[in-house]
Amino acid sequence: MEALQRAIDALSEKGYCCSQILALLILGAQGKENEDLVRALAGLCHGIGQSGSTCGILTGGCCVLSYLVGPNTENDTGMAEAKIILEEYVDWFNDTCSKKWGSSLCSEIIGDENPEGPNKKACRELLTSAWVRLLGILTMHQIAYASPNDSKIKSAVTPKP
Repeated sequence: MEALQRAIDALSEKGYCCSQILALLILGAQGKENEDLVRALAGLCHGIGQSGSTCGILTGGCCVLSYLVGPNTENDTGMAEAKIILEEYVDWFNDTCSKKWGSSLCSEIIGDENPEGPNKKACRELLTSAWVRLLGILTMHQIAYASPNDSKIKSAVTPKP
């Protein structure tokens, strides 16, 4: 878990937001790069378009899952269990956030109105939990998400059982 936390911290320090970090983690696990995908996910930062609305960890996580299980051509329907996989993640996220913060809004989770400033620690903890949950869902559905040839990258982003 420490390696995951260090990876998240390093990406955050480079200026990436949570939705972008999720994309960078999955791309790293695959030994790939995709600057266009990472750039596009910036639109989800700080709650969809910097609005403080729906958390980028939720929307970014759904994008990461769809990247793996969704359709990729006009005639492709994606994996049969894609809808269930997305529902599992969304249900987990909403349940987790409602119990801890009473909301899945970015502004509520990080406390934009807090006089001491946004609580980035809450974001980092939720991001770590979300990554572990995403991998758990993928593993449970037996979906390969990492390059089998790059154990160094995989071990940095895959939590130890």
